[in-house]
Amino acid sequence: MKLKKFLKAQDYKTIVLTTIPSGHHMLQAKLNGKKGLFILDTGASNTCVDEAKAQKFKLKTKDTEHKATGAGTGEIDIQLSKKNKLRIGKWQSKKIPVVVMDLRHINEALSIFDLEIDGIIGADILHQGKGIIQYEKELLFLK
Repeated sequence: MKLKKFLKAQDYKTIVLTTIPSGHHMLQAKLNGKKGLFILDTGASNTCVDEAKAQKFKLKTKDTEHKATGAGTGEIDIQLSKKNKLRIGKWQSKKIPVVVMDLRHINEALSIFDLEIDGIIGADILHQGKGIIQYEKELLFLK
């Protein structure tokens, strides 16, 4: 039995990923009803949106003293937005917390491929959706 068929029987939703020249996997998602382009990052603990796109996704943010860190960056100021609706393909969840931060450094790096992202889908969504990635078929499964 093929993985896709087996997981569909387990009520998983199938999401097609696109691999870009940098090796990252990208996907389309709707956050609070607005379409966006996101990188799937299994190493990111939280789902993030570029602060320049916060209004686009109608994010209600709160300042926090917490900082974000990542590969190749120092500490980055963040804001938090709670209770957001996220839809990826046919999978959806309400009350998703989102970290809002400056993702300019990522978009600058992706500009050589003529790409700009709105944010990052992190491991929080993979945990919540019991995510399974089938890399050779470029598929993400969420339940």
